[in-house]
Amino acid sequence: MRTLVQAHHDPPLAELLRRIDCQLLPQLRLRSVDPHDPIRVLSLPQPWRQLGCGNYAAVLHHPDHPALAVKVYAPGRPGLEKEAEVYRRIGCHPAFSQCFHRGDGYLVLRCLHGVTLWDCLRRGITIPVQAIQDIDAGLAHAVSRGLHGHDMHGRNLMLHRGRGLIVDISDFLNPAPCRAWQDLRWAYHWLYRPLIAPLGLRAPAPLLDGLRKGYRLYRRLMPVSADHVGQS
Repeated sequence: MRTLVQAHHDPPLAELLRRIDCQLLPQLRLRSVDPHDPIRVLSLPQPWRQLGCGNYAAVLHHPDHPALAVKVYAPGRPGLEKEAEVYRRIGCHPAFSQCFHRGDGYLVLRCLHGVTLWDCLRRGITIPVQAIQDIDAGLAHAVSRGLHGHDMHGRNLMLHRGRGLIVDISDFLNPAPCRAWQDLRWAYHWLYRPLIAPLGLRAPAPLLDGLRKGYRLYRRLMPVSADHVGQS
């Protein structure tokens, strides 16, 4: 195990690490069927709580450690070492979490609170322009550190008290062209602000999932060049 940054929390980080090794990991069961769909938490010991699930990992939380979250990778899913390297390069920035420890199959991160942009659409929560500007600033910071804004979609972005957060940066070492954020930002300015936000419309989860799968298919059929991304 390796501690990347020493955090000063009460109770101390060492106590959380003991709970992870002795309680969480022995009783946790994760299921990952498709690498393009969120994994499922099948078994979670008390009093741990699930904060969210990505395509490769689950983000979990212990109530005695409110400032920290534990991201546990599903068996067989890659990326932990790369994500730890991304956090090392990011350092401390308000649009991102921060990594305090890399363990065997998990990372200990600063806990981010808020609502994903996907859930904002589903629940009719207004997404302000400031949040989009914050995400743009966070992406610019990442690019300045030699990283890439890869896979920045509605489930990986969050709104908290009117500010935008980038939650999942596990693919930021991937240099392949990705227009996810550019396309989402275009939809925000040309569809969401003039049409959806003024009416307070809610988008049902099946509709959002259908749009997500349709967009993924569209991008497979319409390859993106690096020059095209750079011009957006």
